[in-house]
Amino acid sequence: MFELIVSNWILRTGVLVLLFAIVVIAGVFLTNFAINRLNVLRDLREIGTAEDVVTQHGLAIDHKQGAWARLVRRIEDSGLDLGDSRNSEIAKLMRNAGYDSASAPRVYTLVRLMMIFILPGIYILFTITSSEETSVTRLYIVCALLALLGIYIPNLFVRYQAQKRRSEIINGFPDSLDLMLVCVEAGLGLEAGLDRVSREMSLSHPLIASMFAETVLLMRAGASRDEALRKLADISGVDEIRSFTTLLIQSDKLGTSIATTLRVYSAEMREARRMRAEEKAHRLPVLISIPLVVFMLPTMIGVLALPAVILAMRDVIPALTGGA
Repeated sequence: MFELIVSNWILRTGVLVLLFAIVVIAGVFLTNFAINRLNVLRDLREIGTAEDVVTQHGLAIDHKQGAWARLVRRIEDSGLDLGDSRNSEIAKLMRNAGYDSASAPRVYTLVRLMMIFILPGIYILFTITSSEETSVTRLYIVCALLALLGIYIPNLFVRYQAQKRRSEIINGFPDSLDLMLVCVEAGLGLEAGLDRVSREMSLSHPLIASMFAETVLLMRAGASRDEALRKLADISGVDEIRSFTTLLIQSDKLGTSIATTLRVYSAEMREARRMRAEEKAHRLPVLISIPLVVFMLPTMIGVLALPAVILAMRDVIPALTGGA
């Protein structure tokens, strides 16, 4: 049979076509199976690590820290505890910076540990590749300083993010109060007003919109108005919003007009924003004087004093020394 297939070109071609078809079908089947398995594993991984964040349309998935969260979980599974004795303070700092993940404090600790070794490692690698010899004492001192710098760089970054987020919330909050005032005076309640403002400000001020939307979802889920408003103050981490929620809670308990409260507090926040702008404007002359003194003053002194110095060196000094 084998000799017949080898001798007859028609049978040989048919067998080769059949084998090619079998290989192609098997390859397609295995490829589809592998792709389906990868998709299932990716979906399961996303379900296990992604976190729900509130948007103007409901709940969405936040993938920003999925990879870091998985890395932290694997490291902790291996036996290294990334918890900190000041875990509550770190969690509050990360929440103020906009990192609401439950694993954010451990990610922060992991990054600090990595920076302790990465910066000295870069310097050691640079020293090894350099032709200049470095003493052991200098290498030790520089690596120690870089390790200390690696501890504080993540802290500075997180604090910068928290300050930036706080500024965005404070600058956009008066606009949200004006919109809420319009909604309340139009007949909407507090919950409906917050929902409407969150939808309207989803593009201009997404941070405020997400906080209001989460507050609305808490109220709809059964939380009391006081509890939802206090949660709003904790999420924001801004003293102005904490005072605003306190005013709303007091107005709700005492039965006073919410519209009056919104109007007065909105005017106060706009006045505070104007005063902050004026403060920055008044600081500009002082800040500009620093480069003026550092760069322009020596140049001006040199230009004004140089002719007198040349004249003294050419005429006065020889006359005093008795020269010609």
